[in-house]
Amino acid sequence: MLNYKLRIGIVPVRRDVTPRPGIFNWEFAEKRGRECTDYIIDRFTDDQTEFVDIQGVNPVNVMINEKDAAWIAERFNKEKVDAILIINANFGNEEAVGELARMVKKPICLWAPLDDTFEPDGMRYTDSQCGLFGMSRILQRHNIPFSYIENSKKESSVFADGLKKFLSVSCMLKNFMNLKIAQVGLRPQPFTSVIWNEGELMQKFDIRIIPVNLAIVFEKYNRILKEKDKELEQGALLLKSRYEMDDLTPPLLKKVYAFVLLYREIFDEFNVNVISAECWTCMQLGLGAMPCTAYSILADERRIVSCESDMHGAITLALLSCAARGKKAPFFGEFTVRHPDNPNGELLWHCGPFAYSLKAEDSKAKEVNMRQWFRVKDGGYTVARLDQDDGNYSILNGTFRTTSGPYTFGTYLWAQFDDMSRWERKLIEGPYIHHCAEIEGDYTEEIAEFCKYIKTIKNDAM
Repeated sequence: MLNYKLRIGIVPVRRDVTPRPGIFNWEFAEKRGRECTDYIIDRFTDDQTEFVDIQGVNPVNVMINEKDAAWIAERFNKEKVDAILIINANFGNEEAVGELARMVKKPICLWAPLDDTFEPDGMRYTDSQCGLFGMSRILQRHNIPFSYIENSKKESSVFADGLKKFLSVSCMLKNFMNLKIAQVGLRPQPFTSVIWNEGELMQKFDIRIIPVNLAIVFEKYNRILKEKDKELEQGALLLKSRYEMDDLTPPLLKKVYAFVLLYREIFDEFNVNVISAECWTCMQLGLGAMPCTAYSILADERRIVSCESDMHGAITLALLSCAARGKKAPFFGEFTVRHPDNPNGELLWHCGPFAYSLKAEDSKAKEVNMRQWFRVKDGGYTVARLDQDDGNYSILNGTFRTTSGPYTFGTYLWAQFDDMSRWERKLIEGPYIHHCAEIEGDYTEEIAEFCKYIKTIKNDAM
């Protein structure tokens, strides 16, 4: 599964210069750096986020010079931090920040608390914003990508929102750079649009594909049917409680739920983060059941399975899930038909794999031929698609809000775009296909920031 937990190194820093009254007052800067560190650790530590401080680097616990940077780098590498937050407590020390970033090689975020102390005689103590400019430039000289939070008070929404965004980007990067995907089966023969390049994914991004032969899948599934009857019975009761059933599905509910146990086992046994699965023909032909509804249950467990052997779709779903740090379920709604009356409306649909938690309250949940039918709840969403041509990777992304539209089967929503004709042209002219990933909320800035770090992926914002 994907790992949404983060360890963030937190580093207050001041410039190492001869102290004198005013702008280079050591004590003022050191106190400020420690106060910001304590505030951030106290307010932003949670079950997904912990901070690694620099206690013990020197008597004042603030990075001052390059010797301190070497000590901190050793500590952070030992503690396996996922990213680093730099707190510029006064004019800062750009050389030390550059050395630390070079030695740790993790995402870096620069921030300085707002310079808000001015004495009656005109004296000021920090000039922290000024130091941000020097730090950013040395990182550019080192060719080190970085993020930054606008110069702001630590209590402000600007800082809180900026830190949240950086944590999301760090989660995307952590998982993307360690991604293992199980390939269950081959693509359906007609779906040449989902062709992908395994060697290129490994060479460019170190994404590892784990092939899972369908003979192994079928053996596991049939063993589960024989050995897990109690769990299958409980699963069948869960499905009965959720859906209005057609006549075909009820006798097959145990077989439908068996896919949940099957894919959990694949996740755990092969130690993969996401799965790209052939579902369209082979499961029905080989096992006599369809896995669509099982995908829904797995999605609410944040176990991502993409439909129709769409490997790039699986990666996109993973990125969106990490942007939300697992707090929201992504779904795989493909562009399907234009709205019959609204020129900027579009049906985002798939036959039944969306997380059940996405169901609109006023939408009746049905189970028809082992597939869910319901409309997704209203709101604002991000839509994205990673794809490539000739080894050039890019990620299409934008936002929409839901709108009303005709009732239809499967899992779906009607999307209202600013310019649907522009989206249609983009999908037609490529390098994308209509299979896209969606998630509630606006994560387009996080996607753009992610592409700053993964420079071989172009941000293609609409």
